[in-house]
Amino acid sequence: MSGILTVPNGLTALRALGIPLFIYLTLSRGADGYAVIVLIIGGATDYFDGKIARAWNQESRLGELLDPAIDRLYIAATLVVFYIRDVVPVWLILLIVGRDIVLGVMTLAMHRLSIPPFKVTYLGKAATFNLLYAFPLLLLAHSESQGSVIAYIFGWSFAVWGIGLYLATGADYFKCGWRLIRRKK
Repeated sequence: MSGILTVPNGLTALRALGIPLFIYLTLSRGADGYAVIVLIIGGATDYFDGKIARAWNQESRLGELLDPAIDRLYIAATLVVFYIRDVVPVWLILLIVGRDIVLGVMTLAMHRLSIPPFKVTYLGKAATFNLLYAFPLLLLAHSESQGSVIAYIFGWSFAVWGIGLYLATGADYFKCGWRLIRRKK
């Protein structure tokens, strides 16, 4: 039980609770300012859960599985909301979702062969961080505020880097998974 009830896993659970809150704020309430705060807290907890886990020796198998799963859910929920609100173009959504579908199928194939799931790499984390930084800025850019132009520039800068890293790390994960599957057969 001690590997489950840790500060990093608590931060990951907090991040998970932010997903429905973000959806509610952006779609039901139109409270984009609060939604941006939820996205910022989500990005911060994603950063700090890993740092604390390593610093306090609270790394756990649950955290290794839950953290990237919550990241994917956060990104998926944000993309759905952004699609509904017309914040980002469809091609961006398709690139991100396509990568996750391909790696999801690869992970299932690896699981069937008793191959452990991918270990998250530094560049994989950097890709997620860039996307999690881009999302609040892109939402702000969609507003009528004075800072919307600056938010647009920085939001798309983070998004382009994030998507590039996301696709590059996806290709690396895929190659690694493919090698492991071929060795197992």
